[in-house]
Amino acid sequence: MSRFINEKDYFHGKSECTGILLVNLGTPDAPDTPSLRRYLKEFLSDPRVVEIPRIVWAIILHGIILNTRPAKSAAKYKSVWTENGSPLMHISLQQQQALQKEMEIRFNGPVKIALAMRYGNPSIPSTLLQLKEAGARRVLVLPLYPQYCAATNATTFDKVFDELKRWRWLPELRLVNHYHDHPGYIKALANSVRTHWETHPRGQLLLMSFHGIPKRNLMLGDPYHCECHKTARLLAEALNLSPNAWRVTFQSRFGKAEWLQPYTDKTLQALPAEGIKNVDVICPGFAADCLETLEEIRVENREYFEHAGGETYHYIPALNDNPEHIQALADIIQQHTQGWAETAADWSVATQQKQAGITVQHATEKGAKK
Repeated sequence: MSRFINEKDYFHGKSECTGILLVNLGTPDAPDTPSLRRYLKEFLSDPRVVEIPRIVWAIILHGIILNTRPAKSAAKYKSVWTENGSPLMHISLQQQQALQKEMEIRFNGPVKIALAMRYGNPSIPSTLLQLKEAGARRVLVLPLYPQYCAATNATTFDKVFDELKRWRWLPELRLVNHYHDHPGYIKALANSVRTHWETHPRGQLLLMSFHGIPKRNLMLGDPYHCECHKTARLLAEALNLSPNAWRVTFQSRFGKAEWLQPYTDKTLQALPAEGIKNVDVICPGFAADCLETLEEIRVENREYFEHAGGETYHYIPALNDNPEHIQALADIIQQHTQGWAETAADWSVATQQKQAGITVQHATEKGAKK
C-alpha cells in the first residue's frame, strides 16, 4: 500500500482551479463540556501554543486543566451561542461566501474559497482534500490573523504542511504571512470606528485590545507585539487621534507567566481613577467576533470598568463580513495570486477546453488514462 494519497481519479484534461484556504482559530462543536474538552485538548496540545516541556505540560493539561476548564468554558460559550450556532463559525461562513462571490468577479478563471479551522471542524486536512477534489492545483493559504504570531499563523502553516506531506502530487502553494499594515484593512478598521461614532457618543479614549501572548515569545523573536503596535499606530493616524486619545492593551492571558503588557482588564479597572470614565474598545486583531470579543471584552471587561467607576463603555464590533473588510481580504488574495492561470486576463473557457482537448488527444495517442 502506498504511503501517499494518490491521484486515482486523475485524468488528462481534468479541469483545474485556484483554491483559497481561509483559516481561523476554531470553535467547539457545541457549548457543552464534552465538546469543550475535545476542543481544548487539541488546542492546548499544540507545542506552538504552549511552549513548555511536553512531559510537564502533559501532566498539567491532563491532570488539571482538562478536568476543570471545559465546564467553565462551556458556560461562557453558552452565553454567546446563537440560533446560528458558534458566532465565529457563522461569521466565518459569511466571509467565505462573500469572498467566493467577490473573487468570481475578479478572477477570469475558476476559484474556490474554502474555510477551515485550525482546531475543531472543519479541519485543515479535510478542507485541503476538498480543494484537491475540486481540482485546485494552486492553493493560497490565508490565515485570518492580521498580525503574525507563531501561535496562530505559524501553527496554521504547520498543519497545512503536515497534511501535504501525505500527498503524492502537491499543489503550487503560497502563504499570506500577515496583513497588519495593509491599507485596505486599516481603512476598514478606521471606517468601522467612524461609523460607530456616528451613532454613539464618542468616548474619551479608544482602547485597542489585542490578544496577548507570553512576554517570553517576544524575547525569542516573535514579531507579534511590534505588528500590533504598528496596526494601532496606523489606525490612530487614519482617525487623526492625538497621542492621549488611544492606547494599546493585551487581553486573554492564561497561566501565571508574564504576558504582553499593559493588560486590558487591569487598564480598564484603572482608567476611572485617571478621570477617564467613557471608553470605546476595539479589537483589531480579530477578523471575526468570537468568545474573546463577545464575552471577554463586551461583557466581562465592561463589568470591570463599571465596577471601578466607569460610566460609558462601548465595544466596536470586529470587521466580520463588513463589505469593506471583504474588499480588503479580496485585495490581499488578488495580490498574492498574481501570475496564476485563473487570474490571467486572457483566461477563457474556450481556450481551456481547447487545451484540454489537445491534452486528451496526445494522452490517448500515448495510451495514457483519459
